[in-house]
Amino acid sequence: MFNIKYSHHFVRKVSKLEDSLIEEIQDKIELLKNESNHQKLKVHKLHGVLNGSMSFYVNYKIRVIFEYISNKEIVLEDVGGHDIY
Repeated sequence: MFNIKYSHHFVRKVSKLEDSLIEEIQDKIELLKNESNHQKLKVHKLHGVLNGSMSFYVNYKIRVIFEYISNKEIVLEDVGGHDIY
Protein backbone atom coordinates (compact mmCIF):
# COMPACT_ATOMS: atom_id res chain seq x y z
CA MET A 1 0.00 0.00 0.00
CA PHE A 2 1.22 3.45 -0.93
CA ASN A 3 0.88 6.53 1.26
CA ILE A 4 -0.50 9.39 -0.86
CA LYS A 5 0.66 13.00 -0.46
CA TYR A 6 -0.77 16.01 -2.27
CA SER A 7 1.11 19.01 -3.67
CA HIS A 8 -0.38 22.46 -3.06
CA HIS A 9 -0.82 22.85 -6.83
CA PHE A 10 -2.83 19.60 -7.02
CA VAL A 11 -5.08 20.60 -4.10
CA ARG A 12 -5.79 24.03 -5.64
CA LYS A 13 -6.70 22.53 -9.02
CA VAL A 14 -8.95 19.85 -7.54
CA SER A 15 -10.78 22.40 -5.40
CA LYS A 16 -11.90 24.20 -8.58
CA LEU A 17 -13.49 21.08 -10.11
CA GLU A 18 -17.13 20.02 -9.92
CA ASP A 19 -18.15 17.69 -7.09
CA SER A 20 -18.86 14.65 -9.27
CA LEU A 21 -15.38 14.83 -10.80
CA ILE A 22 -13.78 15.25 -7.36
CA GLU A 23 -15.53 12.06 -6.23
CA GLU A 24 -14.27 10.22 -9.29
CA ILE A 25 -10.71 11.43 -8.61
CA GLN A 26 -10.97 10.31 -4.97
CA ASP A 27 -12.11 6.85 -6.07
CA LYS A 28 -9.15 6.52 -8.45
CA ILE A 29 -6.71 7.70 -5.76
CA GLU A 30 -7.98 4.91 -3.50
CA LEU A 31 -7.22 2.44 -6.30
CA LEU A 32 -3.76 3.97 -6.77
CA LYS A 33 -2.83 3.09 -3.18
CA ASN A 34 -2.69 -0.59 -4.16
CA GLU A 35 -0.03 -1.34 -6.79
CA SER A 36 -2.06 -4.24 -8.20
CA ASN A 37 -4.54 -1.63 -9.52
CA HIS A 38 -1.95 0.36 -11.47
CA GLN A 39 -2.54 -1.55 -14.69
CA LYS A 40 -6.29 -0.93 -14.37
CA LEU A 41 -5.56 2.82 -13.99
CA LYS A 42 -3.22 2.70 -17.00
CA VAL A 43 -0.31 4.10 -14.99
CA HIS A 44 2.44 5.10 -17.39
CA LYS A 45 5.78 6.93 -17.45
CA LEU A 46 6.00 10.42 -18.89
CA HIS A 47 8.77 11.75 -21.11
CA GLY A 48 10.23 15.09 -22.11
CA VAL A 49 9.77 17.92 -19.62
CA LEU A 50 7.90 15.57 -17.27
CA ASN A 51 10.53 12.83 -17.44
CA GLY A 52 10.55 10.96 -14.14
CA SER A 53 6.86 11.61 -13.50
CA MET A 54 4.02 9.14 -13.93
CA SER A 55 0.40 9.55 -14.93
CA PHE A 56 -2.90 7.70 -14.62
CA TYR A 57 -6.34 8.12 -16.13
CA VAL A 58 -9.28 9.27 -14.01
CA ASN A 59 -11.59 9.04 -17.01
CA TYR A 60 -11.31 9.48 -20.76
CA LYS A 61 -10.48 13.21 -20.44
CA ILE A 62 -8.88 13.69 -17.01
CA ARG A 63 -5.42 12.56 -15.93
CA VAL A 64 -3.35 12.86 -12.75
CA ILE A 65 0.42 13.38 -12.76
CA PHE A 66 2.36 11.96 -9.82
CA GLU A 67 5.81 10.87 -8.70
CA TYR A 68 7.03 8.02 -6.56
CA ILE A 69 8.97 9.71 -3.75
CA SER A 70 9.90 6.41 -2.10
CA ASN A 71 8.93 2.77 -2.42
CA LYS A 72 5.90 3.48 -0.19
CA GLU A 73 4.98 7.11 -0.99
CA ILE A 74 3.42 8.89 -3.95
CA VAL A 75 2.95 12.64 -4.36
CA LEU A 76 0.13 13.84 -6.62
CA GLU A 77 1.31 16.88 -8.58
CA ASP A 78 -1.26 17.92 -11.19
CA VAL A 79 -4.69 17.08 -12.55
CA GLY A 80 -6.40 18.04 -15.78
CA GLY A 81 -6.88 17.18 -19.43
CA HIS A 82 -4.20 16.05 -21.83
CA ASP A 83 -2.88 19.64 -21.96
CA ILE A 84 -1.23 19.19 -18.52
CA TYR A 85 1.49 17.22 -20.31
